[in-house]
Amino acid sequence: MAYASGQLPTTDVDHTYTTTGLNHRKLLMWTFLSSDCLFFGALIATYMVYRGQSLVGPYPIDIIDIPLTTISTFVLLCSSFAMVQALAATNRNDQRGIQLWLLATILMGATFIGFQIYEFNAFRMEGLKIDTNLFGTTFFTLTGFHGAHVTLGLVWLTILLIMGRKGKLGPAQSLDVEIAGLYWHFVDIVWIVIFTLLYLIGGFDAGPTAGLLIEPSLLSLPT
Repeated sequence: MAYASGQLPTTDVDHTYTTTGLNHRKLLMWTFLSSDCLFFGALIATYMVYRGQSLVGPYPIDIIDIPLTTISTFVLLCSSFAMVQALAATNRNDQRGIQLWLLATILMGATFIGFQIYEFNAFRMEGLKIDTNLFGTTFFTLTGFHGAHVTLGLVWLTILLIMGRKGKLGPAQSLDVEIAGLYWHFVDIVWIVIFTLLYLIGGFDAGPTAGLLIEPSLLSLPT
């Protein structure tokens, strides 16, 4: 949208624009997501560097359940569609639609977390813990942080749902829903990368690939 003399509206704090043309709150969210990309990038890179280097089991091929995780992945991706619909309903001032689609997003996100809790517990029963081997350490760290991000998103969406039930969401608050949506889509995209690398590619790893790397014990490091 063009403005006279190159000026951007600054009369309302909720509609203050930066020199980029983006709302300052949206720009802040993009900045945060960019830093989070670096954070997850470091975790993913660490996993890939040590992939297949565990000298003791269980190994990914022993416990990774790709069909089960495929279902949870599909559910999480569907939640992104629900989030888009929630924003569209907000712009239309469709109060019933706002509540319905926010609730659907929350339920699907909670289902994903339920799958993750089940998976973590199943791995523990199979003997894989965060200090068992390199696979356990890198896997639980990466997927655990992602699960924490999803949980934070669920809290955020629940607050929006409460606002919606009180009639406090509408076109004037669409930016609130849009920013939450940006965060939610981000965690979905990150999971696609994690699912591809950890499950579809790394899920068939069975022991060291190099055979030369000696894994230090995680429990006997010098103090």
